[in-house]
Amino acid sequence: MDRVRLGNEALFQDRLDLVQGKRVGLITNPSGVDASLVLTADRLVEADGIVLGALFGPEHGVWGEMPEGAAVSSFPEREIPVYSLYGDTRRPTEAMLAPLDVILFDLQDVGARFYTFISTLGYALEACAAGGVPCVVLDRPNPIGGEALEGNLSDPAFRSFVGAYPILLRHGMTVGELAGFLNGEFNLGADLSVVRMAGWQRCMGFSETGLFWVPPSPNMPTPETAWVYPGTCLVEGTNVSEGRGTARPFEQVGAPFIASPELAAALNDRGLPGVRFRATTFVPVAGKYRGERCGGVQLHLTDSKRFEAVRTGLEVIVTIRTLYPHGFAWRTPSSGRVYPFDRLMGTDAVRKAIEGGASVGEIVDGWEGEIVGFGERRWAYLLY
Repeated sequence: MDRVRLGNEALFQDRLDLVQGKRVGLITNPSGVDASLVLTADRLVEADGIVLGALFGPEHGVWGEMPEGAAVSSFPEREIPVYSLYGDTRRPTEAMLAPLDVILFDLQDVGARFYTFISTLGYALEACAAGGVPCVVLDRPNPIGGEALEGNLSDPAFRSFVGAYPILLRHGMTVGELAGFLNGEFNLGADLSVVRMAGWQRCMGFSETGLFWVPPSPNMPTPETAWVYPGTCLVEGTNVSEGRGTARPFEQVGAPFIASPELAAALNDRGLPGVRFRATTFVPVAGKYRGERCGGVQLHLTDSKRFEAVRTGLEVIVTIRTLYPHGFAWRTPSSGRVYPFDRLMGTDAVRKAIEGGASVGEIVDGWEGEIVGFGERRWAYLLY
């Protein structure tokens, strides 16, 4: 086989018993396609003996067009109910599940804890368990590989939709493996089946799968974006632009108070593995500093397998804070008492350590026990 065979392809070729003669609900968006770019939803509609009874859309909607954080409404599509899981509710309700015999989950994850599709997966498992509806996950590659583990375990005290379950920031699991892990480790109780891929290996990045990349969200345009996202998304918790509103979201960061050559030189002097920083300027058309000229850097990966996304993201933040103490700031809570950066990290310990003068190396070294423990726990749920 010269490419990975996806779980949705295996469903129609080998596991139709899971959906044959049933009324199916599908959690999906435009990333839910096969290797020929045919939507799983369309294949279900065309299949004999299967009724597509409902579509469920995660953040960004079932068509993937809504911006981050925007509430999405439910609506009918071709006489099929389309329910939003990022609006009035973030989990299927009893009324939504009642007419259905099974729920399918077919979404492309990106390998980071705070990408909200993971929370949608867990909440769907919880809802299916409560409603007595089986859940089938159609597995897809982790686009940044399944070997490297990074970051901290989130503190349950900081639970939110960008960290609903205490897992590592970079978890190194596929959605199918995550489903098993969440269901087993947190006793969710769902009747879960995972339709496995064929040909995927843990060492693979997405470019090695032979598959087309369909952006799972508006600011995840390429697989390269996914590689840097577990680190540079942390910049969202500061007043520095994470590149939203540009052609390279998360691959470039900056702000009006940054001198591009100075920042690039300082970061390159850090000798971080697998990455070089290029001085750049950009003018976002949306998001922070819309219409303003920002100095900053673009991350260019020289070796994605050696690249440490979380460490790099923290080094970017600490370096900017050190160079521009009168410009840099943490975003302050808009409601409640949790800083956005703390919500992304799943703890306030990292922000407080940075404010106390700790180095990124000291912070990262402090996670070693959590990474080892998580690696041991996830072993029983790995499928590849």
